[in-house]
Formats: sequence, C-alpha cells, structure tokens
Amino acid sequence: MKYDASGTFEVTEVIVSSEVQGKILRLDLEEGDQLKIGELVGIIDSIQLYLQKLQLVASNRSVRSKETDISTQISSLKVQIKKQMQEKERFETLFKNGAATRKQVDDLTSQLHVLQKELDAKISILKKGNESINEESDAISIQIARIEDQLAKCRIIVPVNGFVLSKYAQTGELANIGTPLFKLGDISRPFLRAYVTSEQLKAVRLGQSVAVYADYGGGQMKEYNGRVSYIGNKAEFTPKGILTDNERANLVYPVKIALQNDGEIKIGMYGHVKF
Repeated sequence: MKYDASGTFEVTEVIVSSEVQGKILRLDLEEGDQLKIGELVGIIDSIQLYLQKLQLVASNRSVRSKETDISTQISSLKVQIKKQMQEKERFETLFKNGAATRKQVDDLTSQLHVLQKELDAKISILKKGNESINEESDAISIQIARIEDQLAKCRIIVPVNGFVLSKYAQTGELANIGTPLFKLGDISRPFLRAYVTSEQLKAVRLGQSVAVYADYGGGQMKEYNGRVSYIGNKAEFTPKGILTDNERANLVYPVKIALQNDGEIKIGMYGHVKF
C-alpha cells in the first residue's frame, strides 16, 4: 500500500511542578507507572501552613466575639420609649377631658422625640461598629481561604491520565514553587507527527478525517481513524529518517493527526497516513 506520509507517534507531555514550598514527604511513582487523573501520588509538608490557619481561625473567633448584639443593647431604651408613649397617650386622654394641660402633652411628645432620636443614633453607632468587625472578619476569612488553597496544593494530584515519562524529584528533597516533580505523557490520545510536501498540502485541511496505520514491524499494520489537528504554517527541511510522498522534497510542512489509543500504540512507534 502506498502512503501519503509517515512519521512517529507522540503524546502530549505534561510537566507537573510543585505549587508550594516545602519538604517532599511522599512521591509514590516511578518512571513507566500508569497514573489516573485525580490520583494522589505525593504530599509536601504542610505543618507550617496548617499552624498559620489555626492562628487565623483563632483571630477570627476573637474578632467575632466583639460583635454587638444590637437588640440586647437597645432593649432598655425601647422599654423607655414604650412607657413614654403610654404616658403620652394617657395625658392626651386627660387633656381631652380637661384634666391636663397642653404643655404637659407637648412636653411628653418632645421627650418621646428625644428618646427616639437617641435610639436611632445608638442603632447607627452599633451597626457601624458591627460593620467594621465584619470587614475585619472578612479580611481574615480571605486569608484563611488562601491558606486552605495552599494546603490543597500540598497534595500532589495527577492532572491527566498518562504514563510517567520522567521523575525529577525524590522523597525527602526540598521543593520550591515551580520545581518540576515528574513528567506525564497522555498516552490515551496520541498523535502522529508526519510531514507533507507543498503539493500534498492543498489536499490537507484541519479537522479532516484520515486513515492512520500503526506499523508494528514485519509488515504488521493496524488501521485507526485519525483527524488532522494541526498544520504547520512554515516549511522546514525534511527531518532525518522521515519519508514523504516525494523523497526528493527538501521542504515539507509538519502535520499532526490525533487519534484514540486502544492501548496498542506506543510512544515512538512508526505510523503512516493516507489523506
């Protein structure tokens, strides 16, 4: 069978790095291990972060204890206002019956207004005090959330399904933010990197369905459904060991054909494609 292009199977590589600073307490993986997304494979020392969180939680509790119960603080003043209203109503009745003067009613009304203003002012002061406490507490809560985020990052979680291609760190070593820990290869979704000539390029388009053939050697081939996921926009010299439809072609364009792995495609295997 004549193929349009040939190349090798590659995978998307993901380097997992430390997101916090600390001693690596665990890193349970070795090169060649197959890992699943979400799997816990290591832990970085988090004791200092945890102690910071406890300190912040205690500070927040202390701040919250200063919050005022407004209803309790104004209860006595509300009782005074209620009595003053009852007294005013009683004198208004007496005034209607000629047993009290207008001045007495007006004095009680004025006193009632003073008490009401005093109540409004007290409520306003207490509310502002509580708002200040709430703002201080919210600021501490944000710091706690930041610490909790860092604590979560002390757990080394696998970000994608794949095989461990390289291991860069060991248990007991000190990791800084950005220190590479290991490299994963997402073997479930490999791609064939091939090269096409300028004459072939016009027949290739993004998203195009193509036939991919994995070469197991000895004439053994297996066909897969592939999709063109990348076409280079600059020509380059033909890499050594790569075959094209025109072996005399010096300048070629790289293409990537994505496919789903059934477990038989390995990194570095040769493959062919027909557009």
